[in-house]
Amino acid sequence: MNFDLSEEQRLLKDSVRRYGADHGDFTAWRARVERGEAFDAASWRRMADLGWLALTTPEEDGGLGGGPVDTMVVAEAFGRYLMLEPYISACVIAPVLLAAATDEVRARFMPSLVEGGVLVSLADAEPGGRFDIHRIATRAEVVEGGYRLTGEKSHALDGASADWFIVPARTAGADDSEGGISLFLAPAKAEGLTVARSRAMDNRHNASLKLDGVLVSGESLIGRLGDGFGLLRQAVDHGVVARLAEAVGAMDAVHEMTLEYLKTRKQFGQTLGSFQALQHRAVDMAIACEEARSMMYLATIALSGDAAERKKVISAAKARVGQTSLYVGRQAVQLHGGVGFTEELAVAHYLKRLIMIDMAFGNADHHRAELAASLEPGAVAA
Repeated sequence: MNFDLSEEQRLLKDSVRRYGADHGDFTAWRARVERGEAFDAASWRRMADLGWLALTTPEEDGGLGGGPVDTMVVAEAFGRYLMLEPYISACVIAPVLLAAATDEVRARFMPSLVEGGVLVSLADAEPGGRFDIHRIATRAEVVEGGYRLTGEKSHALDGASADWFIVPARTAGADDSEGGISLFLAPAKAEGLTVARSRAMDNRHNASLKLDGVLVSGESLIGRLGDGFGLLRQAVDHGVVARLAEAVGAMDAVHEMTLEYLKTRKQFGQTLGSFQALQHRAVDMAIACEEARSMMYLATIALSGDAAERKKVISAAKARVGQTSLYVGRQAVQLHGGVGFTEELAVAHYLKRLIMIDMAFGNADHHRAELAASLEPGAVAA
């Protein structure tokens, strides 16, 4: 697939790559993880100074008004260097949602997002909802001056560090209906909101929420009351494609590490790379990386197209990248031998990250089922 970057995008790619090479030392990364830090706050400020946090924010809100390709370029580097900063949650998903908020809310939040001064996380999943973002049992009741939120959220990406949460809640309809969903902004310190923080296997600090009659103001509503699913779907699709780019970056990095290991590690007096069977496995890894990159490009283009077609393409891409990424990650660990399973070697951490990316917003099995359902005769796309 021919996917040429513009001059500005090539410069952005070079800048992000240089930053990762300069600040992506694995020893320092492990030290931060062992200290229990969610991410490097100093690095986050530098990213704001470089303008990366402003890429997807509309120009009228103080951002750069960039598109999906710009996001792809940055997210790919995040994957290559295992960066832990909450870029996808705070600077990809949140701006898509907040763009539909009131002028007052946008004026309050968008400049802070661009400057890295506030972190906003989408609480995207519920217990029992599996990967279906429309399965929402959390309820929002209209009260004087605003809304009362009651329910549970099982996952909020980077939610352990969030200052605010975007909470999808049901204002009408059955728990599995796409209609009747509304989106609300809730502060992390709101009365009645319990935030349970956790660290995932890839060292991302996420959260689950319990909302016990949390009161939010009327201006906290994002978009139209009861008509939030389309906006939620759009934001999640942007998050999915950014995660695909992150996976491709991680796959490239771990493939390169494996090739270097095969060239230098000796067995029976010969380098491992001299064994034909291992050469074939390395080539299969390279093919898988190229497959994933092509699907990432296709999904990135689809973000600007029709919603129904976008859903099919992104499901196809998420399914295939999930398969190829796990293949590459597992092959890398196996080809490194026993040391590949240790915490001291980077490849083990890349595999963990790829596993969690596959799980994010629906794993490969889920998206294959979604794609199959959309292709059935008479199927109506959501």
